Amino acid sequence: MIGFVLIMTERIDAALQEVLDWLGREFSGIRTGQASPALLDSIKVESYGSFMPVNQTASISIEDVRTLRVSPWDASQVPAIERAIRDADLGVALATDSSGVRVIFPELSSERRQQLTKLAKSKLEEAKIRVRGVRDDVMKDIERALKAGDISEDEKYAQKDSIQKSVEATNHALDSLYTKKEVELAK
Repeated sequence: MIGFVLIMTERIDAALQEVLDWLGREFSGIRTGQASPALLDSIKVESYGSFMPVNQTASISIEDVRTLRVSPWDASQVPAIERAIRDADLGVALATDSSGVRVIFPELSSERRQQLTKLAKSKLEEAKIRVRGVRDDVMKDIERALKAGDISEDEKYAQKDSIQKSVEATNHALDSLYTKKEVELAK
């Protein structure tokens, strides 16, 4: 019985953390008016016959609030990096010089801020749907364990209560991530 409880607790904690991590990655991809190296994480550069993430072919640093500096470790990679960033269609301006590529993010218009806020809200809802799915799966497993005689009725209610508390804490953390992103977009 104790083994079942530990397995269920570990499983739901891991699944809920995965949802939190997913939303964090999604939000890092939503561009605000500020430059962030995470915005280039999804870009793949053709390097020596294979595609690699840009952060594995160059160092990425923040030059100022709206500018990133991409400094390749191999100067011959500058054109490939520039092409990959341009092809990603991030709505940024690029400036190439001898030491790499400058990625310049334009100011966000109020209309674009509204669009990005709606996008962030939809990602939040998607994350909450995932959390409900995780909760439903675990609740079904608890019911199966009760029917199989692996846990008692009291343990079932204790487990369901524990799971609900984990879900509520996760939903609160998801809301906090959204609020933080909303504030970033309003700047």
